[in-house]
Amino acid sequence: MKPMIKMTVALLSFIVFAGCTEEIPQKETIRPVRAMRVPDPSEFTGRWFPGQAKATQEVDLSFRVTGPLVTLPVNVGDEVRKGQDLARIDPRDYEVSLRDARGQLSKSKAEFERAEADYERVIRIRKQDPGAVSQALVDRNRQQMESTRAEIRSQQAAVDAANDQLGYTFLKAPFDGIITATYVENFEDVKAKQPIVRLIDHSQIEMIVGLPESLISFADTMKVSGKLLVVKFDQFADREFQAQIKEIGKEASQTTRTYPITLIMDQPGDIKILPGMAGKARPGAMVEKKGAIVDIVIPETAVFSPDDGNQTYVWIIEESSNQVKRRAVKTGELLATGISIKEGLKPGEWVATAGVHYLSEGQQVRILSPSSQEVTQ
Repeated sequence: MKPMIKMTVALLSFIVFAGCTEEIPQKETIRPVRAMRVPDPSEFTGRWFPGQAKATQEVDLSFRVTGPLVTLPVNVGDEVRKGQDLARIDPRDYEVSLRDARGQLSKSKAEFERAEADYERVIRIRKQDPGAVSQALVDRNRQQMESTRAEIRSQQAAVDAANDQLGYTFLKAPFDGIITATYVENFEDVKAKQPIVRLIDHSQIEMIVGLPESLISFADTMKVSGKLLVVKFDQFADREFQAQIKEIGKEASQTTRTYPITLIMDQPGDIKILPGMAGKARPGAMVEKKGAIVDIVIPETAVFSPDDGNQTYVWIIEESSNQVKRRAVKTGELLATGISIKEGLKPGEWVATAGVHYLSEGQQVRILSPSSQEVTQ
């Protein structure tokens, strides 16, 4: 084939190939994001949460020494005051030990006085006649005096220890409370650290209720604001009591997957709430004039502020299109569970909670579950 013909064929082939080639559009990248559905405050404010009463303080009391009981003046149900005697071990052996320690201390003090007098005497003689007393004799007398002084310190410590041991034969109430159990009988030989009686502080009562993870943030806002909850006990179904949130647990129960919330309330004056009583609790006021009594709380990582202003935003994920839309919000207090949102969010909406600085308006995303698996919408 001639060169001109070859060039013509090649040119025609290029034209045909170029005409058949179309531009392939690039597929938009869908970014996976972590997100949360905005919780509904009414799920918290409109529900009763079951719980159980417990004492603010409860302890099994025991002796620090061993011996036979000679006094056990309390019974189950007795109310006692701080410092009151609850039981007594026979003190005679410990009284003997204390007298012996004191005798040894007196002996050491007498030996020290003699050693001190001998040392002062050889010092006076040496001043009067330097050649009459050797340096070795002076050193021996000084060492004897220091040795007996050290023995006094040791014996004084022994006296203090024996005195403490005698004091430990009394079992005293560490706080005002009520006896709920006795574990031994009078005249029984007891060992150190063996439980003798159980004492609880019933001046205040705690109640433990369990909240699911989706509602735990509402308890946080109530604790910070100091708002009250209403408590009822099955034993006194017609009575309502006010309580505050004392503690919010940080670890969920392995069986119920709820977080323990500890409420605290004063003991009523006319009835006694006892540990173990079953009951329930809910927020004390259902709705205020300006809205719900608790704020919506989202992770702090969900909010961001552009460099060009003071406004705070979040990314809302539209379920219909899986696109993110920037929305301004009004933030409140920073809490242990996140940041409260005063305005700008509605229950049920999806909010991006991580990687917010890498998202852009209208970008398509897919929501990841806590285990990093995709959630079908």
